[in-house]
Amino acid sequence: MTDPLTALTDAGVSIWLDDLSRERLTSGSLARLVADQHVAGVTTNPTIFAKAITGSDTYTEQLGQLAARRVEMDTALREITTFDVRWAADVLRPVYDATDGVDGRVSIEVDPRIAHDTERTIAEAKALWWLVDRPNLFVKIPAAKQGLPAISACLAEGISINVTLIFSLARYGEVIDAFHAGLERARENGRDLASISSVASFFVSRVDTEIDHRLDKLGSDNAAGLRGKAAIANARLAYQRYEQACVTERWQALHQAGARPQRPLWASTGVKDPSYPDTRYVVDLVAPEVVNTMPEATLRAVADHGVVPADSVHGTYEAAQQTLDDLAELGIDYDDVVQVLEEEGVAKFDASWDHLGEQLARTLSTTPATASGR
Repeated sequence: MTDPLTALTDAGVSIWLDDLSRERLTSGSLARLVADQHVAGVTTNPTIFAKAITGSDTYTEQLGQLAARRVEMDTALREITTFDVRWAADVLRPVYDATDGVDGRVSIEVDPRIAHDTERTIAEAKALWWLVDRPNLFVKIPAAKQGLPAISACLAEGISINVTLIFSLARYGEVIDAFHAGLERARENGRDLASISSVASFFVSRVDTEIDHRLDKLGSDNAAGLRGKAAIANARLAYQRYEQACVTERWQALHQAGARPQRPLWASTGVKDPSYPDTRYVVDLVAPEVVNTMPEATLRAVADHGVVPADSVHGTYEAAQQTLDDLAELGIDYDDVVQVLEEEGVAKFDASWDHLGEQLARTLSTTPATASGR
């Protein structure tokens, strides 16, 4: 019997790990997941790094070196995170080469505190691209309104971008437009479009968390019947938008010039509500040319007992739209939901970054300086 992770890969889903730490790298954990569990990429975010750096002593030596150099906290934070991402990119480089650059990618996010500042986001993305200095890097830029022109500007410079924190179908449409605009500018600049890559990270489970909370407040049988249906419906309609974008004349012109499509990436696929099956945001979103980035617990759950269909997205669009229509009839304001989720998403990453910065500053002030190296 085919194992579920092989079935998922055969269905056209790229399996990425939504986690990274120095411990994963030094222990060989990441390398084993790549070799044995079909992991073909890695995503990170400020919360992941906050957990990794504050929960391990594997950073002690580098912290000592940073203390000896008396670097500022922001610089120290970037040196630590780019070190891990560079190392992970080297681990994934064989996958990148074997897939001709489609997979084998590692993502690092711009400082979330500047998500609403276009020029600073562009400057930070360029700095990260230079600091990591690996062709299989993705720089993550939040899909806030001010991030859209930054996405286009960075793509135009040849920087591969992971557009993150997408919740709404309307914003996803704007992301697609920003992607096309960036590639058009890159083409005008004479850049090789085949060397530029992008994914659009559409968040899943958080949509159910927010809408289920609102449904529970209503307390009706109709409301209870819609619990847990919104996130998958929303993501399936996003995939429909992806397919629609791929047949436009605008995209076909770019594709003929060598451009690669901006694949949808399902993010936030760990189940938040324990009453739901722990594999639902993977097995219910199987379609060709997508990425599913999952925490290791979700990855292990799929490997253990996931029932993976050949395709669980095509043929569902009408039902998915009906789900959103039914929610609207109950008074669930879709536009308000996705706006709240976008603002909360940026705020949570802000808080993680600030918390990590405060802890790192304290650690640097108390860590004995050392000049020894790895």
